[in-house]
Amino acid sequence: MKLSDIIVTDAIIPELGSATRDEAIEQLIKSLAQANAIPKRTVKEATMAVISRENQATTGIGKGVALPHAKLKSIKHPVGTIGRSSRGIDFGSLDSKPVYIIILLLSCTDNPDEHLQAMETIFDHVQQDIFRKFLLQSDTVEKIAELISEADELR
Repeated sequence: MKLSDIIVTDAIIPELGSATRDEAIEQLIKSLAQANAIPKRTVKEATMAVISRENQATTGIGKGVALPHAKLKSIKHPVGTIGRSSRGIDFGSLDSKPVYIIILLLSCTDNPDEHLQAMETIFDHVQQDIFRKFLLQSDTVEKIAELISEADELR
């Protein structure tokens, strides 16, 4: 599975306007709905599911990255988006530092293997210092989309 199979380019937010974890999650989910990647009627359900999952244990994995995610019946295949925050957002990360990159993933409840594959793909990319560095510097949708494409070619 490639990162470009998961990330919806039209839903990428190069500068989040959100100040809190929950606002950022809601903003990213609304962006997926506006890009027609998820049904608009599921925005509230998806937001509640991701925040509920986040309340169980942080997805702020450290190094300025958070990977919030949830599985929903209304989602047919893994979809995700990326949000950047130049100010940083408190995600209660494992390293206690702010998050600057948020990669949100929504998957179907009926296919846990596909969800794990998508998470593994995302995790493999964000573990690479060079990918994180370039993602932090990418301040437009086009630059982020180009980075995803280049990263997929190297895999």
